[in-house]
Amino acid sequence: MFSIIQAAGWPIYFLLLTSVIAVALIIERAAALRGPKIVPSGLLASVVTDYRQRSVNEETIKRLNAHSPLGRVFAAGLKNAKNSREVMREAVEEAGRSAAHDLERFLTTLGTIASISPLMGLFGTVVGMIEIFGSATGSGNNPQQLAHGISVALYNTGFGLIIAIPAMIFYRHFRAKVDSFVIEMELQAVKLVELIHGERA
Repeated sequence: MFSIIQAAGWPIYFLLLTSVIAVALIIERAAALRGPKIVPSGLLASVVTDYRQRSVNEETIKRLNAHSPLGRVFAAGLKNAKNSREVMREAVEEAGRSAAHDLERFLTTLGTIASISPLMGLFGTVVGMIEIFGSATGSGNNPQQLAHGISVALYNTGFGLIIAIPAMIFYRHFRAKVDSFVIEMELQAVKLVELIHGERA
């Protein structure tokens, strides 16, 4: 492995750093964006039951806030349950936007890595090409320098693609998961508003 890094030249170090960041972000988002952690099943029924039994208090709202992103949305709704339907709906929408922003954390960075990795590989390729042309002398080509230039060009291109492809796949996957979580939270928040204001049984 070390011999490959040496053959790829100094531009590879930027790609290695980028790959470490990408792997860390993928692991972090995979752990954070799990369904039961974001939109726990049965939470809506539990909240509605507590509300109807008049057991919703400051402690319940605080517990909901710390429970999950969906819990934060429900807590915002319960705080405004005594207000009009419009006020309660605005409160849950604001909490939903905040929760959606938190779910999208690091996705922009991962998408950027997916976009720039091939460009960084291309930069390494250009450096390798410069070395190839620099190997030409008045008496012919320097075979060792020519071989090194080719290695730099090809390895950097390959590494750039190796980083970009998985990063783009995970970026798209996580983006789709966030979108589905946001829709689910919106639907459940609307149900809560309608149940509390007597528009649903």
